[in-house]
Order: sequence, then C-alpha cells, then structure tokens
Amino acid sequence: MSYGLTRRRFIAAALLTAGLQTGILVTMMRSSQSILDNGTAIRLKTVPVDPRDLMRGDYVVLAYDFSRLDTKLIRDGFPTASGLQTVSLRLAPGPDGFWIARDAVFGALQPEPDTVILKSFPFDYEPQQPVPDRLTLKFGIESYFVAEGQGKAIEEARNNHQVAVEVRVSPEGDARIASLEVLDAAP
Repeated sequence: MSYGLTRRRFIAAALLTAGLQTGILVTMMRSSQSILDNGTAIRLKTVPVDPRDLMRGDYVVLAYDFSRLDTKLIRDGFPTASGLQTVSLRLAPGPDGFWIARDAVFGALQPEPDTVILKSFPFDYEPQQPVPDRLTLKFGIESYFVAEGQGKAIEEARNNHQVAVEVRVSPEGDARIASLEVLDAAP
C-alpha cells in the first residue's frame, strides 16, 4: 500500500469524525434552542441553597420548592423495584403568578389544559419503608451562568427569596432557563 493512499484514508477518517462530532453538537444546540423558542413559558420562584455550594466559577446554583418534592404529591404509588426512575410533575400557576407543583407520578403524566408537565432527570431509586417525606429531583434548571462578579449579589437575592427565573418547557417535559430576574425586596 502506498503512503499516499494511507494518508488519504487517514484524512478521510479524520474529516468523517470531525463532521460527525460537529453534527452531534449542532443537534444538541438545536434541541436546546428549540425549547427556548417554542416551549411554554412559566415563571418559577427559587429557594435558598446550602451556602457551602453557593458559587462554582461563574454560575449560581438554583433550587425550587419542588426540587425536594413532597412525596404526598405523588399519586399512583411508588415503584416496588430498584433502578432508574423519572418523575413527572404537573405545574400550574399559583395565586402569585409563580408556577407550582400540583401532582406528580413516577413515569409520565397526561397533559391537561393550563398546566405543563416537567420531567425529572433519571435517578437511582431504592424503595424504602416508610416512604420518605421528600424526594430530591433534578430537572436541568439548577444552575445559571452569570457575568463575572455578579454572582454574589444574585446569591444574596436568592437567599432572600428575591430571584425568579423564566423557564421554557417543551411538550416532552424538558426545561431550559430563558432568563433570571432579581425581584424587588418585599416592603
């Protein structure tokens, strides 16, 4: 085999690999952008996070009332076997305009008018007796990147219950943060 043929195969394989990687990255970016462009907009109020994990680099850690889900909201029972599970939450507007969890199930929920379904990331589930009071869930909206030097002020506002986020939710239950707002202090 000649040196030229081997070199051409190497270049072709490298180009194919680079093209494949680029295609995967573009698909991931389009998916996130599609949620931001077409997802249902909801407003969520954040809750304080343990101060030992306030800031990692240039992003703020966020949590929501349903991040530690009250298991009384879960209907249709709990899985009896260990393994990866997801929880679907039905969110609806609360009296103050912020969306709150109305009910939840392991697996999928059917859509209802004036609500959105938010799907948790998969997590390892281990059946427990008695059932715990709270279930810690992640949804991919637990961190928000900020400009350098702005994190401390946002953390302080978050700890004082003065931060809200606009989240876009796709019909499949995937969520992305569209914006973060520091609310005025309560009188």
